[in-house]
Amino acid sequence: MAAAADAARIDDRFVRLAATVPLRVAPAALASLLDRGVPGWEQLSNVGGIRRYAVDLRLRLGKPGAALGTFKKAAFVDLGEVRGTGGAYQVEIQWRAATAAPLFPVFSGQLRIGPDDIGINGLYAPPGGVVGLVADRALLHVAATGTARWLLAELNRAAAHAR
Repeated sequence: MAAAADAARIDDRFVRLAATVPLRVAPAALASLLDRGVPGWEQLSNVGGIRRYAVDLRLRLGKPGAALGTFKKAAFVDLGEVRGTGGAYQVEIQWRAATAAPLFPVFSGQLRIGPDDIGINGLYAPPGGVVGLVADRALLHVAATGTARWLLAELNRAAAHAR
């Protein structure tokens, strides 16, 4: 009984993040790009099949073409090995802030490619305990989802230009 209560408490600290965008290239083309490395992203390491990149994650405020501004945050993005699953592909993905890390969440999940879209699904823990969870519900989850969509669009763009 105590173990179930502890598990519920742990789960209460995490927030699910899911985002998708339409895929602009064949799933195999994006999978191949991820196998080779993402152009324009500085690869820092490749250890045990996990590539670490230095990336400026971005959050655009406003609509495309009428953005009010774009926020950037230096981050480390880790991508695992690409695994094919019946015409689609999956890749482990994580990201964390490169600076002021305790103020930003760490995300861990799966990147799924194809057949019609590319998506991210995983968990992050907002910093700041209960206050962070309240802030996440009020506003920060919108920022996290926007950042995930930017990352997906960036991978789409890189694969489309690599053809």
